[in-house]
Amino acid sequence: MSHQNIHPIVSVIIPAYNSEKTLEEAIASVVLQDVAVELILIDNASTDHTADVMLYCQCKWKSPQISWKVIHCTKNFGAAAARNLGVEEATAPYIAFLDSDDWWAEGKLKQQLKLLHETRGIICSTAREFATPEGKLTGHIVPVKQVITYRDLLHDNAINCSSVLITADVAKEFPMKYDAYHEDYITWLRILKKYKVAYGINEPLLKYRYWTGSKSSNKWKSMKKHYCSLRCVGIHPLKALWYSGFYVMKGIHKYWRIRRRYHDS
Repeated sequence: MSHQNIHPIVSVIIPAYNSEKTLEEAIASVVLQDVAVELILIDNASTDHTADVMLYCQCKWKSPQISWKVIHCTKNFGAAAARNLGVEEATAPYIAFLDSDDWWAEGKLKQQLKLLHETRGIICSTAREFATPEGKLTGHIVPVKQVITYRDLLHDNAINCSSVLITADVAKEFPMKYDAYHEDYITWLRILKKYKVAYGINEPLLKYRYWTGSKSSNKWKSMKKHYCSLRCVGIHPLKALWYSGFYVMKGIHKYWRIRRRYHDS
C-alpha cells in the first residue's frame, strides 16, 4: 500500500523483530510528525504478530503524507543488515532510524530538518528520555551537546540511533557493519572522522525504552563492545582501552541513576 504522488522528505526506517507489543506506538509517532515521510518497515523474520501489526497500521493510517514500504525477511539478518536494507530502499533526501520499541515526540523531524538546513550539517541527534519496558516515562533525560565532535564520540556514544536524522547520501556512503559490536556507534565514528561534526537538539524528542539484559544494559559486556568498536575504526589498543574504561564508568553512573528511578516510581 503506497501513495504514488507523495514526494517524501524523510525515509523512516523501522526494523522490527517480535515487536507486536511496541511497534504500533513507534509507527504512530512517525505518522504524527507532520512531515512527508516514506515509512520503511522491515519485518526481520518475526515469529509473533509483528506482520499483522504492520498491516493493521497501514490500514489505520492512510495519511496523504505517508507512503509505505513493507519488507518481510525470510531470516533474521540482524539490526545492522536490516537498517542497511532500508537505506538501500530509501528514496527521500533524508533518512531517520527508529527502533521498534522506541517512539518520538511530535515535531521531532521538523526541528531536525530545520537545524540541518541552517547548519548545512549532515547528521543530527536529540536528547532522549528513558521509559520502562511498559512505556512509562521515567523523567530521566540523557542530554546531548549542540555540537558533537569525533573526539567527543571517542569517549561515549552520544548519538542514539533512534534519534538520528542523516542525509541519505551519507547514510548510503557509510552502511552499518559489525553487528556483534555497537554497529551504529562504529558508523557514527566513521562519519565524524570524515565530516567532523554532528549536531544535537538538547530536547528529549526520543522516548527510549530501557530493557534489563539488553546490549547496552550490561556495562561490562558493553565495555568490551566499545573497545572492539574503537578497534574497528583503527584506534590504537591502549587508547581504545582508556576510552573504554572512561565509557564504562560513565555508563555505570548513568544506569545506576536509571535503576534508582525505576525503584522509586
